[in-house]
Amino acid sequence: MTDTTGRSIPDFVPHAAEPVREHLAASTDLATFLQGAGLLTLEERRLIAAQALILLEQNYVHLPLKVAMHAINPVQRLRLLVHRLERQTAQTMPPEWMFHTELSEIFHSLGDLHTNYLLPQPFKGKIAFLPFLIERYADAQGSHFMVTHRAQGFSAPGFGPGTEITHWNGIPIAAAVDLNAARFAGSNPAARRSRGVQSMTVRPLLLHLPPFEEWVTVSYTDPDGTARELRESWRIVDNLPPFVDTDAVSAVAAAQGIDLEADEATRAKVLLFAPRVVAQAEAAAAGEPVPDLQAGEIATTLPKVFRARVVQTSAGTFGHLRIFTFNVDDLRTYLDELLRLIDLMPERGLVLDVRDNGGGLIFAAEFALQLFTPKRIAPEPVQFINSSLNLRICRRHQDDRQIDLGPWVASLDQALEIGAAFSSAFPISPEEGANAIGQRYFGPVVLITNARCYSATDIFAAGFQDHGIGPVLGTDDCTGAGGANVWTQKLLHDLLADDPASPYAVLPKEAGMRVSIRRTLRVGPNSGTPVEDLGVTPDALHAMTRRDLLEDNADLLDRAGQLLAGLTPHEVSITDASAAGTDLRLRVRTVNVDRLDVYVDQRPRASLDLADGHADLTVADAAAARSARVEGFVAGRLVASSTEQLS
Repeated sequence: MTDTTGRSIPDFVPHAAEPVREHLAASTDLATFLQGAGLLTLEERRLIAAQALILLEQNYVHLPLKVAMHAINPVQRLRLLVHRLERQTAQTMPPEWMFHTELSEIFHSLGDLHTNYLLPQPFKGKIAFLPFLIERYADAQGSHFMVTHRAQGFSAPGFGPGTEITHWNGIPIAAAVDLNAARFAGSNPAARRSRGVQSMTVRPLLLHLPPFEEWVTVSYTDPDGTARELRESWRIVDNLPPFVDTDAVSAVAAAQGIDLEADEATRAKVLLFAPRVVAQAEAAAAGEPVPDLQAGEIATTLPKVFRARVVQTSAGTFGHLRIFTFNVDDLRTYLDELLRLIDLMPERGLVLDVRDNGGGLIFAAEFALQLFTPKRIAPEPVQFINSSLNLRICRRHQDDRQIDLGPWVASLDQALEIGAAFSSAFPISPEEGANAIGQRYFGPVVLITNARCYSATDIFAAGFQDHGIGPVLGTDDCTGAGGANVWTQKLLHDLLADDPASPYAVLPKEAGMRVSIRRTLRVGPNSGTPVEDLGVTPDALHAMTRRDLLEDNADLLDRAGQLLAGLTPHEVSITDASAAGTDLRLRVRTVNVDRLDVYVDQRPRASLDLADGHADLTVADAAAARSARVEGFVAGRLVASSTEQLS
């Protein structure tokens, strides 16, 4: 099929969902797209390689760890690349794709999804895709790879959700996935395998070169057991735009912890396989009723960030809150919507689901933890690697109101004298903000993770586990293990824009780079343990089943429900506060607590043992108090807390 200009259009596009039809109609085939590629001059290649060397040698916080764990020498490889480029001429330089491939391989060798070479135009902002998605499940016979989604309008005989893939370009599918996984970064085998599956049909060209093959041949078994083959061409299209400008000199950009590949892939999957989310986001932005809600689903103003619903499981009725991303630029709007959704969840238990969440704003991840626990949240501290360049950056911004790097200056200055590898560790998230709201959900909570949880989501999962909020249920044996705050090369350039000795240069053709600038350390019982490469090990495991993939995680939610059913809810809440002369009268509702402590304006004022579910008490000379906080205990253990602003 062709459009009015003679350009080829896949047969499924005219039947695609209306919110994305026009967008997909602008896609091109791979051969046509590549005709416009190859725009870098030799001098531009030299500049890009030289800037990569600066970032890895002087800014990259995980360099000693990666060299030791993976037996690699990325800095020497970059020095050799720079040397070879110096000897090349415009006539002898190899094709551009070879330059991109070598530089990408050096970055991928780190096994760090925070530290990337970002391809220039025309690759930036594009995705390569096939009009279907495959996922992995396991049973007694081993691993299986199955079609779970297809673009609306796409069809082939016996091909759809539930179709088992057997071969990929003639290679047994399990081997093809492993070969694909080996090409991409990942901090552990589970993360690499998970990304290998995803990239079989969706590849963000910002981070990966286009596929070598123009089309793929997929062998599959239809529902009748007949072996069939499908030949499908790769298409190139603009991705949906990102939520956050991570290049800007801002507090949001400086507090990023995001797996860019996962963020790009998530937006691509919304475009291709979840157009209803696009429609819901457009409706929410226009203030219109949210369309196409499913059974038990609660409307949200941020459908690209949250999905909230009430689910029936074999163990009871619980809330299920999916957090797709922490990549938001308006922290207040995000927290307000999260609070609103929490208030609508069943009281008996909540499943927090952060699978495939590539992270985002570290504040958004760490500020959310307080809503589910009575304990005071300790944000994860972070460290710079010791280098004169990092010290120069921190000195320049030690009194910056947007990006305050002052806490790290003294230890970096000292490190140059005593030879310490890292600076002292201080949190990015302010502790006051991480505890400003307090507990808002009082039922038991289970967190679901997988190997695509990365960066700020690793931080969230680590904080959830380190503060003992509830059990962590994993569909893989580890999270993605991305433990860093990430900055772009452009942000680093702009942070030293007024420094005439700055080593950073503007990259050509909108090329980019990102680097792990500060490593994160865990708190509580795991205090001091780095998150990078280790990740978060779940307390319980669940292998994804065929039913999970076809019936909206039915078995997984049953498993989570069983964990919730074995936990006891605890609650304390102030139901009435009134002045009685100069005194303050409080009526407090309690559930499953045996002692109540009362604080007024942050000062301890009363403590009483409980015999039933309510407590009435009077605090002398407290009628003018601004706030009251009640804490509930069981056998001396803090289990619930609630704060009420009184004036």
